[in-house]
Amino acid sequence: MKWTDVRDIAIALAEKHPGIDPRSVRFVDLHNCVVDLEGFDDDHARGGEKVLEAIQATWMDEVE
Repeated sequence: MKWTDVRDIAIALAEKHPGIDPRSVRFVDLHNCVVDLEGFDDDHARGGEKVLEAIQATWMDEVE
């Protein structure tokens, strides 16, 4: 997975962390959760605020 795979990342986060409300996750923690996902293989520095916002919003859609 790459940072651009927003939906795939959100699905993986929802599956790996089913009890977590995505709205309560700080961006630093979200960044760490993403780079720790199995299959994630991208430059850690590319995970900026805009992509993290998109991932968080998509993750919220996945759990609703």
